[in-house]
Amino acid sequence: MMMVIQFLLLCILHPVHVSVTEVEYSEKNKSLQITSRIFIDDLELSIQKQLKQESLDILQPKNGVTTDQLVSAYLKDHLKFKLDGKPVKVNYLAHEIEDVAIICYLEIENVKKLRTLEVTDDVIQEIHADQSNLVHITYKGPVKSYRLVSDKPTDIFKVESK
Repeated sequence: MMMVIQFLLLCILHPVHVSVTEVEYSEKNKSLQITSRIFIDDLELSIQKQLKQESLDILQPKNGVTTDQLVSAYLKDHLKFKLDGKPVKVNYLAHEIEDVAIICYLEIENVKKLRTLEVTDDVIQEIHADQSNLVHITYKGPVKSYRLVSDKPTDIFKVESK
């Protein structure tokens, strides 16, 4: 019983550092539609560090800057994709808040087909060395999942030939 209590205390005192990004191919739109869920407090600290600011509220930023501008600029540096070895432009569309997380919507347009998708996701890793970024990719088949960590922030999804 004492070990159970100690484990529960450890879980409470040591928060989990994780983000989840889902990449899904839209045959209709010929695009990769991306949804990324990130804890707001961690993202805020990361953006604050990137901007070298003493304090920051990403949900109510000051000086005419919007949440979308802050988050979009951060993700541009920390969530990158290459299709068939070539870097691609990722369009930031919008965000919404869900409890303690921010959900970001992004898109890569003009994807007719792909052989490989390289994903680099080092979101939050500059402030939490134990950050795990889970990436789930759905492209004309079952979901493939990857765990990207600070010593391996990049992985390559390969389309299986039939």
